[in-house]
Formats: sequence, C-alpha cells, structure tokens
Amino acid sequence: MTGLPKIKINHIAIHVADLKRSQAFYSDVLGLEMTEEPFKDGLHAWYDIGGGATVHLIEELRLIPPVEISKTNHLCFSVSDMDAFIENLKRNSCPFENWAGDQDKIHIRPDGIQQIFFRDPDNYWVEVNNDF
Repeated sequence: MTGLPKIKINHIAIHVADLKRSQAFYSDVLGLEMTEEPFKDGLHAWYDIGGGATVHLIEELRLIPPVEISKTNHLCFSVSDMDAFIENLKRNSCPFENWAGDQDKIHIRPDGIQQIFFRDPDNYWVEVNNDF
C-alpha cells in the first residue's frame, strides 16, 4: 500500500510467572543485554534485541501465563556462532531440539540455515538460527 507511514518493531512483551527466573534465562541462556527499565516496580525487565527493539518481560501476579504448546508460535533470534550458542545451552542445562522434536538435533532449512528450538521458563518456544 502507498501512503502509509513506515513501521518497525518496537518491542515484544512476554508474560512471565517469575521475573527473576525469566531474567536468568534471558540473560544467561540467551545472552541478551538488559536495558533501562522505566517502571522500576520490580515487575518488568527489558532486553535489547537489536535494531532499537526490546523484549519486555512482565510479571503479572494476577494472571497465570499461558502454556504454549505449538512451536508455530515462537520468538526467533539469530546468532553468529551456532556451536558456541549450543555449548552455552548445554552449560545452562537447557535442552533443545529440531523442528521434528528430535532432542539435541539441529534442523537444516532448505536454504541451509540451521535452526534449533527450546522453551523458556514459561514454556514459550524460542527458535535460534544462524541467519545472522
């Protein structure tokens, strides 16, 4: 369409049950860098995901986070070194699988891009690929 303003992603908000547990995952397992958190209420954490976009973790005590069972709904991050990333997953006891669900296996797309899938502490699916 013409005439519409340009659009870009600003942030992705993720509802978590335990902010501290999720902070450890997103910092230690994914290696995301925490950014300034404007609310300063102990219920939010923000992480830089590049291009000016952030992931917002939000602990909502009154609601139970959804249990997502479909890999089709997932966050995806690209890494420059898949082998080093997988080693970090193993150090953090975070199991991964390919698209078919085979443990410790890497999925290779038709274009040669490697993909792995795993869950965060609230069972959201995360994909990591080497399309960096």
